[in-house]
Amino acid sequence: MAETLKGRIRGTHWLVVLLVIMVSLAGCSDKQGKSSSEGVTGTNKQTDSGTRIVKDAFGEVKIPIKPKRVAGIYLEDYMLALGVKPIVQWYHPSWGKQDYLGMPGAEVPLFDITGSFEPLIEQNLDLIILNAGIDQAGYEMYSKIAPTYRLTRDVTTNPAATLRTVADLLGVPEKVDSVLKDYDQKVADAKLKLEAAIGKQTVAVVRLDVGGKPELRLFGQNNAYTGMIYKDLGLEPFPWVKSIEAHEVISQEKIPEFTADHIIIFPSDGKWDSESNKKAVALLDDPIWRGIPAVKNGHVYKLERSHWQSGGITANRMKIDDLLKFLVK
Repeated sequence: MAETLKGRIRGTHWLVVLLVIMVSLAGCSDKQGKSSSEGVTGTNKQTDSGTRIVKDAFGEVKIPIKPKRVAGIYLEDYMLALGVKPIVQWYHPSWGKQDYLGMPGAEVPLFDITGSFEPLIEQNLDLIILNAGIDQAGYEMYSKIAPTYRLTRDVTTNPAATLRTVADLLGVPEKVDSVLKDYDQKVADAKLKLEAAIGKQTVAVVRLDVGGKPELRLFGQNNAYTGMIYKDLGLEPFPWVKSIEAHEVISQEKIPEFTADHIIIFPSDGKWDSESNKKAVALLDDPIWRGIPAVKNGHVYKLERSHWQSGGITANRMKIDDLLKFLVK
């Protein structure tokens, strides 16, 4: 009797062990399946609480599956392109805001990125999305306000990848393809027209720095804001442009050698007729500047700064419109 009881106990013991092993294996299988679900946001694990875990530039973060109140700092362009209204729009006392997006401050309040976080706290946000310009210390500050996702630099150098990532985070991935289809068609049409109009004539993009010492700054072929006119539209860069990654000041001594066929130029802040920009704009009346080929031929195009200092989908569309207006006769 005692021996039979011991046998039953041993049998029950091994049954329990077997069940534990089976549950453990099932759990491992489940984790492996979820971890392998790699989207544009990296690790993407859905939970049972209306949230999911995604991997950003600094690690994993739990975000709502369908966030409603979202701040996209420096990413408002992409949100609007996807039909999602930002809760705030970024603002810098020196740089202003993204005027080209046409978001009135009364409708979408400004958030001064150099000031207090209190206005952002008051918005009761579900999610904050940051571009790659925010460092880890800044990221941690934003994370105290709401779940925060910081894009990687690889993503932010590619407008299409940025759009897909933002759409995924907003829970509207189905909107991406139509936006990109329209954009790609606009790029393809413009590329053909620009090639027919100016062929291999060289193009350069210059910013007139109006704060402090006025300077002319040449933007490089891989500049995050203007590189698309070379990479996507096929415009021929002036040789200096090819050796510059972001931007470099053109020294006064080098201006006579600046022989680009076409020059796009915009102020770093404000408008061409802003009172505060008069001293800087006077640089363009210097005989040395007026003696270069593009000026003599009427091929210098004074454009609005806001969308030329953004790499967003909407901004890029506006750059294309500018180029077609001035380069295609």
